[in-house]
Amino acid sequence: MVTAGMEGPGKGQGRSLSQHPASEGPSAAAARLREGREHAPHGFLGPLCEHGNVVRVWVPGATAAWLEPGTRAMRCIDAAGLFEWRRPEQGEPDGYRIRWRDDGGCEHVQFDPYAFAPSLDDDDLARFGRGGDFRAWRLLGAHPGERSGVAGTRFAVWAPNAERVSVIGDFNDWNGLAHPMSVHGSSGIWELFIPGVGAGDLYKFELRNRDSGAIHVKIDPFARQLELRPRTACVIDAGSRHVWGDAAWLRDRPDWQRSPMAVYELHAGSWRRHDDGRFLDYRELADALLPELLELGFTHVELMPITEHPFDGSWGYQTTGYFAPTSRFGSPDDFRHFVDILHRNGIGVILDWVPGHFPKDAHGLARFDGTALFEHADPRRGETAEWGTLAFNFARDEVRSFLISSAIYWLEEFHIDGLRIDAVAAMLYLDYGRENGDWVANIHGGNENLEAVSFLQALNSVTHRECPGSMTIAEESTSWPAVTRPVHLGGLGFSMKWNMGWMHDTLEYFRHDPVHRRFHHDSLTFGLLYAHSENFVLPLSHDEVVHGKGSLLDKMPGDRWQKFANLRLLYCYMYAYPGKKLLFMGAELGVPTEWSHDHELPHGLQEAPDHAGIRRLLADLNAAYRTRGALYLDDFVAEGFEWIDCHDADQSVLSFLRRGGGELLVAVCNFTPVPRHNYRIGVPAPGRYREVLNSDAALYGGSNVGNLGSVEAEARPWMGRPWSLSLALPPLAAVMFESVGS
Repeated sequence: MVTAGMEGPGKGQGRSLSQHPASEGPSAAAARLREGREHAPHGFLGPLCEHGNVVRVWVPGATAAWLEPGTRAMRCIDAAGLFEWRRPEQGEPDGYRIRWRDDGGCEHVQFDPYAFAPSLDDDDLARFGRGGDFRAWRLLGAHPGERSGVAGTRFAVWAPNAERVSVIGDFNDWNGLAHPMSVHGSSGIWELFIPGVGAGDLYKFELRNRDSGAIHVKIDPFARQLELRPRTACVIDAGSRHVWGDAAWLRDRPDWQRSPMAVYELHAGSWRRHDDGRFLDYRELADALLPELLELGFTHVELMPITEHPFDGSWGYQTTGYFAPTSRFGSPDDFRHFVDILHRNGIGVILDWVPGHFPKDAHGLARFDGTALFEHADPRRGETAEWGTLAFNFARDEVRSFLISSAIYWLEEFHIDGLRIDAVAAMLYLDYGRENGDWVANIHGGNENLEAVSFLQALNSVTHRECPGSMTIAEESTSWPAVTRPVHLGGLGFSMKWNMGWMHDTLEYFRHDPVHRRFHHDSLTFGLLYAHSENFVLPLSHDEVVHGKGSLLDKMPGDRWQKFANLRLLYCYMYAYPGKKLLFMGAELGVPTEWSHDHELPHGLQEAPDHAGIRRLLADLNAAYRTRGALYLDDFVAEGFEWIDCHDADQSVLSFLRRGGGELLVAVCNFTPVPRHNYRIGVPAPGRYREVLNSDAALYGGSNVGNLGSVEAEARPWMGRPWSLSLALPPLAAVMFESVGS
């Protein structure tokens, strides 16, 4: 294994050719350099101890070369660009630069990359290799800096099945022969420090497979910045210069278990655009989005993936850059500014993150060194037919280091508050989306992906330990048990899970004409049988308004008035139901058509009265939700919810209690367009019940049927309770009351 300190060029670098046979002459190594097969150039190039002082340099295309300072002519030992200078006396060679002439007669001066020995630490290499490096971006990737006063960039990449790896870029005309890297023994990690290369320079890796000899040109898996698509080169990132101002937010970050959480799901490229169709950059997006979020009262924004991705139409869910905010919207520091501004104004930021699969694009992770490195070699485990992507090999320790490091990177380097893990079901089940015979059972003969389970448990354990206060949220669509239970109790360890069952049943119920809803009443009541089995988020996400599903408004039956009334009722029912809340952008507008990533939201709709009513209602719902502990404090425990009456299917009415922090709130939902007067429900306490919210208020576009602001409990037993309320239930509406005593 190559090890060395941080000495400068030509100083303290004398070393033997231990990585090649001692008897090997220059011609054999020259042939490997010329043919692009050299795996240990530091053992042959640079200042060497070989029968005295020797400096050997590799400058492809040079016709002559000299060492500076002074003019020490070098002997050409291979016309492809290999030169040597030697003197018989012992002693360290002086520091030097290479001056060389190209075939056009132009002269160039550069420091010798091979005067700088590889510097990665053996313990760090071993930690990455056993899956325990959770900040591997510090080890691998491109890191500009200085070595003994010489500015340059250290490159490192994992490619264990490569015969040769080179750094290519605009600084060497993308020539794969110019800068071969040295491999650190059996670790499979290659390293090279290139002087004179720095922030803003473009680069990739060129890899030659050791078995086939095939050449592959790949982006850096740890690149922290990439070019704007369709270009695919990596950009050397200078490191952050952003000065954070969110220390108070991070110190006092809300406890997600007992705090209100109303999430605005955002696709950054289509929320709003410039008049000419250009995207807003991260800074412009922050300036435009912040007042909207504050006015609407959301507590968090969730970004559909802004990890770099080649295809706009994947919405970011087919990631190539696991450490790079997409350049579509600006630089990494621009994104830090976005997060910082929201934090300073009390709004959390959640990022969609995709550790399950990645695209097959030739420049990305697929068959990175000519073999199935990040993915499974067996297509029955390594391919996801539903999306045409490749599945990560969670059994491979280096892949676990890579993915967990990505998660920690976003949480630490960008102060992200939580990660929403996409497509967890596809990770957990070996037969997900597959036909019989098209998948491989686990060692016990089952369909559970045991390696994925272990990975997810490690991911959640590490992120919660290393980044206290952060969240992980699973998009998991099955009944897999204990998704949000602690790992030490056998769970997967997620903070929360999307309640896909609630979403599906609720939207299916709302599709029915109200006259038929009494036959589907159990679609609304069934969810409470499992509502507290996990820590749930109620999602009305982008997935429900694409691919021909129509918008939320379009799903609603009836005429225009009834569609808007149904939508208002849906939102109120959602906010009264136990669980955190998530709404996709445009929910506040009552958008009549399904979402398209190619166009911005129709913000002008808010000028129309019925659409403005939806916006007003949602803002009032968020205000009521944030200020009433009964609606959020006990979301995840059964004590926070109690049915008043779940059996009135004939009239399609539901009534229930929410409790928390000593507060009591009553919610009643009428899912038909028939107003119901003198509708009696039992309540547990006497006194006045103030109407907190009525989705049928004229302010929201409703018919203004209501209870004149409050109603007094009567000492008339009802439904097994000592007191009762006689209510006016507006059509296709929900009303909420809080107990305010006498």
